[in-house]
Amino acid sequence: MTELTSLRHIPQANLFRKGDVFVLFGELFGRGYANGLIDEARKAGMTIVGITVGRRDENNALRALNAEELAEAEAKLGGRIINEPLMAGFDLDAPAGEQNPTEMLSGITLKSWQEDKLDWDKIEACRQAGVQRFSASAAIVMAEIDKLVPDGANVFFAHTMAGGIPKIKAFLAIANRIYKGRGERFMSSRALLDSDLGKLILMNFDEVTANTLQHLITASAAIRERVTKTGGEVRYSAYGYHGTEILIGDEYQWQTYTNYTQGYAKMRLESVAEAAWKQGIAATVFNCPEIRTNSSDIFVGVELSLFPLLKALKKEGGGAWVDEQWAICQSLLEDGVSLQSILDTIEAYNQDATSASFRNFEAWPMDNTPALADVMIGTSEDITKLHKDRKELITDHLSSLVLEGTGPLMFHAAAEKIAPVLWLNHDIIARELNALHK
Repeated sequence: MTELTSLRHIPQANLFRKGDVFVLFGELFGRGYANGLIDEARKAGMTIVGITVGRRDENNALRALNAEELAEAEAKLGGRIINEPLMAGFDLDAPAGEQNPTEMLSGITLKSWQEDKLDWDKIEACRQAGVQRFSASAAIVMAEIDKLVPDGANVFFAHTMAGGIPKIKAFLAIANRIYKGRGERFMSSRALLDSDLGKLILMNFDEVTANTLQHLITASAAIRERVTKTGGEVRYSAYGYHGTEILIGDEYQWQTYTNYTQGYAKMRLESVAEAAWKQGIAATVFNCPEIRTNSSDIFVGVELSLFPLLKALKKEGGGAWVDEQWAICQSLLEDGVSLQSILDTIEAYNQDATSASFRNFEAWPMDNTPALADVMIGTSEDITKLHKDRKELITDHLSSLVLEGTGPLMFHAAAEKIAPVLWLNHDIIARELNALHK
């Protein structure tokens, strides 16, 4: 278990400049955490380079982007993309002539999934096939990036890969019960983890979310050695999640979303950075707050910890700009519903004995329970109903603020070389946002 190391100062280190290279190791799809870092790299005048995970053809074979897809991806990134598919995970990999894990899982149903068994020797052969494919492609990609990095330049590698759920029909129904179900529809997250399906998902999470950071560090060794010898420096960052300190009462307290199934892979990601750090490689996992994204929307209740950011903004020296953020959030609520009443509901939720029992850092990530599902999903649904428009939520606005604050914090903290794992909590994000909007 990583020690809780929180960033408590606004980092000021300015390592990167024009002529340096920023590498996004993960494809940019929607608006997310990666955009904040790219914005900082662009402000610093860095050359921006990206990769692609590739696309699947009608036979599920991995292919590079076509000309139209490449042009669109490069426009979105604002830089050049190395067009060699770097799809992580092994759910669609297999030795020649063998079934891949997704095909092995095709017969799983909502009734049978807890009893269905997998052949682990065959799964391991698929995993190795996926690792070999990814490693070979990573070597090709880094050889291309090497040509774009001048001697003596500084390089920032930003790892953004995460995920790994196999695309099988039954899983969406299972996930809806685990992450959205309560009462009769509640399903235990432990039941998933104890099943062969769950064990496979955890293995694939490790490959996508954590082991790809090690692949990145290994594959970029020649670039790292060359630029270091010629006077440059190299930094690696990655996005973690391991709970967040938010204001409960008038104190910042660590809390978490439960059940966060990817938590095991995020801890493995932390251990990759810690091992690299011991070898003198500056890799930092930034444990970022809960926000709403396309991928997080399956987790009902993950957004509840965003609301206290409004209180943190006031506590950390907020002025007119903070009053404006409160007014924006108030305007999204139904007439007659006060923003303060929502914050009171969140405070009651955080003070609830059931919620408080999950604030156990050492036991993270804990399994869900019917009692937690009732209070968390119930609170989430009750608050969502109080908005004028379910497509315009307070948590969307607060998510955009968190993204704005984390970008510069990560960019300058990575430059400063503080620690292999750092938590970005509501206190430092509020201070950064207030500083940006003075």
